[in-house]
Amino acid sequence: MKSRPLKGRDFVTGALIIMPKVLAAMSGGVDSSVAALLLRDQGFEVVGATLKMFDNRDLGLENDGEGRRTCCALADIDDAREVAGRLGLEHRVFNFRRLFHHEVIRRFAEGYLAGQTPNPCLDCNRYIKFHHLWERAEPLGCHYLATGHYARVDYDRERGRYLLKKAEDQDKDQTYVLYCLTQAQLARTLFPLGGLDKKRARQLAEGAGLVNARKPDSQDICFVQDGDYAGFLTKVLGLASPPGDFVDQSGRKLGRHRGLIHYTIGQRRGLRLCFGQPRYVVSKDAGTNTITLGLEEDLSAGETLVDDVNLISVAALDRPLEVTVKIRCGRAEWPARVEPVDGRRLRVVFHRRPKAVAPGQAAVFYQGEVVLGGGTIIQEERPI
Repeated sequence: MKSRPLKGRDFVTGALIIMPKVLAAMSGGVDSSVAALLLRDQGFEVVGATLKMFDNRDLGLENDGEGRRTCCALADIDDAREVAGRLGLEHRVFNFRRLFHHEVIRRFAEGYLAGQTPNPCLDCNRYIKFHHLWERAEPLGCHYLATGHYARVDYDRERGRYLLKKAEDQDKDQTYVLYCLTQAQLARTLFPLGGLDKKRARQLAEGAGLVNARKPDSQDICFVQDGDYAGFLTKVLGLASPPGDFVDQSGRKLGRHRGLIHYTIGQRRGLRLCFGQPRYVVSKDAGTNTITLGLEEDLSAGETLVDDVNLISVAALDRPLEVTVKIRCGRAEWPARVEPVDGRRLRVVFHRRPKAVAPGQAAVFYQGEVVLGGGTIIQEERPI
């Protein structure tokens, strides 16, 4: 017997519709599990999807890594499968190891070697979840893709555009890592947790008897053990980062560094040099293999250049615009003016000078709760 189509409210427009099929990304964590639960209870036909993005060999581990947690480990796949069974959902596991290494780990390594501070969570969303996972969704007949991110999507009829908005829970808001979403993607993306706080999400998980209701949140980069980025790059990937010179802002040599990958913008500890007052990593130059050190005030940036810009709330930016800017994950926003440079780049002029603006990280622009867009911070070459 053919099943009767389900009716309910569309998450984005609120219209009464025949409920479509949704592919729900389920990492094994509580957030994505509750997202699937909410979708099911809304009347959607939900297919759970868990991505295997690496195994122990990819992390440099010889066994199961007892006591170690990673977001896509075998235990997480088992948790996602058990939650899907508990909710009565179809569940699929997709092997994305090759894609994840190429699109995320490779970019992470290349960024560090280039003297940048890459954010692999951004690349995972951009190239894996909202690109390659979509290629698996459509053959399954899924009209929407859903994730457990804390964010909201709304449709602005006056602008004729889908908007990405901050989550109700500002402490959990994850729009910073979603700025790369296009209009086509936003039109078919659901964020069921956008109106919840984390405490309520855990209450819902416990009420539904989900195995991961009290599971700790994943921390740091999922494929790097214990936050040791340099160790991962050298020991696991076998990358070489040769020693070079520490210099001051006039180019005078101050000592030797261990390799660019061992240092981040704003770092003070671990320089292994003694000065009369604290020195900080101000910039890194892969071309000369030098690291510039300066005083704390030298970390402040009056402006920065942002490349590979994706705009969401507007189709194009043809004039300067007042915004607030996030330059890293977290709640801190800096008042600024964004100015168009060309089709790919914007200049950000800060009204209050932030510290440690790091090339390779994202700058995301906000107008209140609405994401204007974002891009990648680059180190501008200035004439000498």
